[in-house]
Amino acid sequence: MIMRILHVLDHSLPLHSGYTFRTLAILREQRALGWETVHLTTPKQGAATMLQEDVDGLLFYRTPSSEGCGLFTQMRLTTLRLAEVVQETQPDLIHAHSPVLNALPSLRVARQRRMPVVYEVRAFWEDAAVDHGTTTEGSIRYRVSRAMETYALRKADQVTTICEGLRADIAKRGLSPDRITVIPNAVDVGKFRFGTEPDPGLRRQLGLDGAFVLGFIGSFYAYEGINLLVEAARRMLVRLPNLRVLLVGGGPQENNLKAQVAAAGMHDKVIFSGRVPHDQVQRYYDLIDVLAFPRLPMRLTELVTPLKPLEVMAQGRMFVASDVGGHRELVRHGETGFLFRAGDPAALEASVIEILNQRDSWSKFKAQARRFVEVERTWANSVSRYREVYSRALARHGRRVDL
Repeated sequence: MIMRILHVLDHSLPLHSGYTFRTLAILREQRALGWETVHLTTPKQGAATMLQEDVDGLLFYRTPSSEGCGLFTQMRLTTLRLAEVVQETQPDLIHAHSPVLNALPSLRVARQRRMPVVYEVRAFWEDAAVDHGTTTEGSIRYRVSRAMETYALRKADQVTTICEGLRADIAKRGLSPDRITVIPNAVDVGKFRFGTEPDPGLRRQLGLDGAFVLGFIGSFYAYEGINLLVEAARRMLVRLPNLRVLLVGGGPQENNLKAQVAAAGMHDKVIFSGRVPHDQVQRYYDLIDVLAFPRLPMRLTELVTPLKPLEVMAQGRMFVASDVGGHRELVRHGETGFLFRAGDPAALEASVIEILNQRDSWSKFKAQARRFVEVERTWANSVSRYREVYSRALARHGRRVDL
């Protein structure tokens, strides 16, 4: 009998995010292994009345919802829809992906059907709320959120997570090591072009001819520390008058960043491109000499590994990253990238200058970074780890399938 896995997801394609890209990679590799995958999204996909949607050859079951429904309504709707999908598709197990709002309905339905549940933690819900400013550590909401997370972790048959930082925190909540498996983020290196040249027309359009370009591509959240990049650039302009900063994307901090740029008199030095279509992002990467990931030190960034550094390694890009735990787990300083002291614009400045002083070695650094992801961070390697996870989850229920 072939394994059939029901994935319960916060959101999916056609929405674009690091979450959806990881999900897509997992689904494709699992299908390559000969497993069947079924996919359900929760009300977080957005207000919708459709029950199914085909995207890129994948059938997604949707949870009908309306704008503005609260958290408990979301979980109730997810539970009802999940029960319907389980009845229709008869999966061997439920694989619930973060947040915990997906895990709790999965556990409830699975208990009724006597099915195993694998819970995948990509980040803790309580920490995401803190770092987006919707709650504070120590608040009642935080403590309740953390208690819900711990309950789900303890009740799941198996737990997977994306990095060692999260694994260690999960273990502290009373789970034995044999119930926790790291399935690290990876990249499909074949989808990233290595060492491509910039588009001269786009470079000219953005006013970057003859410039040394520092850049950031992504969402403008406070924890990304983009304000430090702007401050470091201001400091560097004295010795690097041809410096330009290219910021690609948007988000909650955009207005604050623009105000910072205006106050520093850098309106002609910092270019805000706005959000660009996903199929155009590569053209903007090609314009940037050195990328910066200046994440601030806080619980989220210390525990969670981001996907972006792996993507730029696959492209052979020079980059600097703050030395928060999530970056230290990914980046080998002076070999695949460069780390600097988190929260310190002077340290960021020094790191960029260090890279500039080693221009003759850039080709070596780029090749080392590409080799790292080709060997150690492929999706085929990562997804193969689910085989043992699923076997253990099924065994707890006295079941076996063809893996």
